Amino acid sequence: MPAAALKPKPTQSTAKRPVLLDLPYAAPLEKRPLPPGRPREWYVTHNRRLKAMRLAIALLDSGIYVPNQARNETIRDTAELIGVHPPSDTTCHMVRAFMRYSR
Repeated sequence: MPAAALKPKPTQSTAKRPVLLDLPYAAPLEKRPLPPGRPREWYVTHNRRLKAMRLAIALLDSGIYVPNQARNETIRDTAELIGVHPPSDTTCHMVRAFMRYSR
């Protein structure tokens, strides 16, 4: 048997370094302006996706893991709780889609 086969391979372990999942929420990084020259619809869709992602994360943090549990009223209540304007029906649909495809 070759000597290389007897040596254990080094692996990375999270036990030796802190896990960053339990740290408290930090403010987002400084906002940068969006790129100029795109059609208005691109900016609307981009901002809608960002809002839907924030809401999906807040719902997951609150214990709602299945899109069926996230009704429009639940999503709008969560939006009020985190300080976001109430989302439209389209944005609520997008939140459920994010929750569905995150698995």
